[in-house]
Amino acid sequence: MPASLRTTAFPTLRTPSGDIPADAPRWNPQRPSAMPHHRYEPAQARVALPLTDRTWPSRHLERAPLWVPVDLRDGNQALAEPMDTARKRRMFDLLVTMGFKEIEVGYPSASRTDFDFVRHLAHSGAVPDDVTISVFTPARRDLIDRTLASVEGLPRTLVHLYTATAPTWRDVVLGRSRTEVHQMVSDAAAHLLRGAEAQRGGSDIRFEFSPEVFNLTEPDFVLEVCDSLTELWDASPDRPVIHNLPATVEIATPNVYADQIEYMHRHLARRDSVILSVHPHNDRGTGVACAELAVLAGAQRVEGCLFGNGERTGNVDLVTLALNLYAQGVNPMVDFSDIDAVREVVEHCNRLPVHPRHPYGGELVHTAFSGTHQDAIAKGMAHHAAQAAEKGLPVEVAPWAVPYLPIDPGDIGRTYEEVIRINSQSGKGGIAHLLRTHHGLDLPQALRPDFSRTVQHVTDTTGQELSAKELGELFRTTYITPALEGPVALVSWSTTETAPGEHRFTGTLRTAGRERACHGSGNGPLSALADALRTAGITVDILGYSEHSTATGEGSPAVAYTECRVGDVVCWGAGRDTSVLTASVHAVLAAVNRSGQA
Repeated sequence: MPASLRTTAFPTLRTPSGDIPADAPRWNPQRPSAMPHHRYEPAQARVALPLTDRTWPSRHLERAPLWVPVDLRDGNQALAEPMDTARKRRMFDLLVTMGFKEIEVGYPSASRTDFDFVRHLAHSGAVPDDVTISVFTPARRDLIDRTLASVEGLPRTLVHLYTATAPTWRDVVLGRSRTEVHQMVSDAAAHLLRGAEAQRGGSDIRFEFSPEVFNLTEPDFVLEVCDSLTELWDASPDRPVIHNLPATVEIATPNVYADQIEYMHRHLARRDSVILSVHPHNDRGTGVACAELAVLAGAQRVEGCLFGNGERTGNVDLVTLALNLYAQGVNPMVDFSDIDAVREVVEHCNRLPVHPRHPYGGELVHTAFSGTHQDAIAKGMAHHAAQAAEKGLPVEVAPWAVPYLPIDPGDIGRTYEEVIRINSQSGKGGIAHLLRTHHGLDLPQALRPDFSRTVQHVTDTTGQELSAKELGELFRTTYITPALEGPVALVSWSTTETAPGEHRFTGTLRTAGRERACHGSGNGPLSALADALRTAGITVDILGYSEHSTATGEGSPAVAYTECRVGDVVCWGAGRDTSVLTASVHAVLAAVNRSGQA
C-alpha cells in the first residue's frame, strides 16, 4: 500500500518499526509497537499470588454451581436506559421460568425505580416459595436501612453488602487504610445484622459480602475481613454466609483468578458455613474461562448475566457457562430449551441486541456457510439419523456427534432450517443437503459439482445468500425447465416393449418451430429415445442415470437425473413427474436443450 494512501486511511497508526527482539525465532519478524506498554504493570507485580501447590488443574466440571443472575441489578446499572418496572418484571418472570432460585433484583438505595420494583415483588405474589430475592447495598448505615425497608414482606431475602478493598480503591476512592476499611465493613455488617433481627428476627434474611476488586486485593486482607464477618454473622452450615469474590476488573489470565479462588477456598475459616461465590467481569474477554476455572478451584456459586450484559465488556455470561456444561453432558440446572425466546426477552428488556455470533444464543451460531463445514455437517446429520435408526431411538434423544455442532440445535429450540446457508463460500455438500431436506432432491454425486458452480456464479454475481426456496428454484430453472421450454420439445410420445429387452420409442419432435415424426429402438426406453433423437440429427449418449421418489406414499413425484453427451458436450438434465418414465424422458430432453447442440 502506498504511504500516501496508508496515511490518509489510517492517520493515527504507525507501523511497528523497532528492532526485532534478539530472542525472536527467525520465522517471527514482528517488531515492537511504539504504544506505551510500559505504563501497565502485570498482575504479579500488583497483587501477591501465594498459591504454589494448586490442585484445580486436575479437576473436572461435574455439576452446575448455584447460578445467580444479576441482570436486574448489575446488568441494569450498565444500561443507557435502565429498565422500568414492566421490563424488570418481564425479565424476572423469565428468570423464574428458567429455573433460577436466587435472583438479585436491584439496588434499592440507588434509585426510586429499584426500590419500587422490590416493593412490587413483595406485594405481587410473583416470588415462588423456593426463590430467594437478593438486594445490593454499600456499607453505609442509611443505605442499609433503606435496603432493609425495601425487602419488608418478602419471604426469603439475601442482603448483599459490598465495599471496595483493593489498594488503589482504598487510597484513591475511599481515602482509608486497611484497618479503617475493615472497621467500616465490620460496623456496616453489625448494623445490617441488628436491622435484620429487629425487622423479622433475622430468621429469613441471609447475608452476602463482596470485597469489591477482590482480584487486586491482598489475600491476607480478604481473609481477615471475610473471616470476621463469618464470625459476626454467626454462620452455620444451616445458615451459611456468602463470600463473593469478584474479578471486578479483569487484570490477569484466568489461571491467576483460579489460584486466588483456591487459596481462599483452602483458607477461609468455618468453610462448611461459607458459600464461596465468584462474580467475574470480562475486561480481558476471558470472563467465562475465569468462572469455569474458579468453580474447579472451589467456587460453589456464580453471579453473572444472561448473554453477558454489564459495565464495560460485561459480566460473565450465564448462557455460555450453563450451555458449556450441557455440551459436556452435565445438567445445567436451568432451562434453555427455547433459546430464541430467552434472547427475545433479554433484547427487549436491555434494549441491546445479542450478537449474531454469540455462543449458543446468536442467530448464526449453528449456521455454516463454508463448503467444507457444510459437507461435514450434512454427512454428520445423515450419520446421526442412521445411528439412531440402528439403535431404535428417535433422533432427538440419540447420542449426538455431528461435526461443527457441539450440541443439537433442536435441544435449545432451534430448527435445522438455518444450520446450512448458501453464499459464495458454500460447497456442494451443503447445497445437496438443503436440496434434500427442503425439496426432496437427492442429487447424484457427479451432479453436485456442476450445480455448485451454478450456485457460486449466482452468489458471486449478486453478493447475496440464496434461501432454501431460492436454491430449489435455481435447480428447477437450471435442470428441469429446459425440457419444457427449450428449442427441442416432444409434442407427443410413447414407448412400447416389443420383446423382452427390446423397446421402441415413437414421438413427434418439434425443433426450430417445425414438427417431425421420430422413432427409435433400444434395450430400454431411454436408449430407444436416444436412437429416435439421432434420426432427427441429435446425437445423444446417456452416460449416467438415477432416479428416486421425493416423498413416501402413492402418487408422490419422482425425480430423474441424466448425464448425457450431446455431440461433444457433456450436460446434466433432470425431470420431475409422478411417472418415473416421464421424468426420465424430460431429464434427457433437458440435457439436450442445455447442451446448446440442438
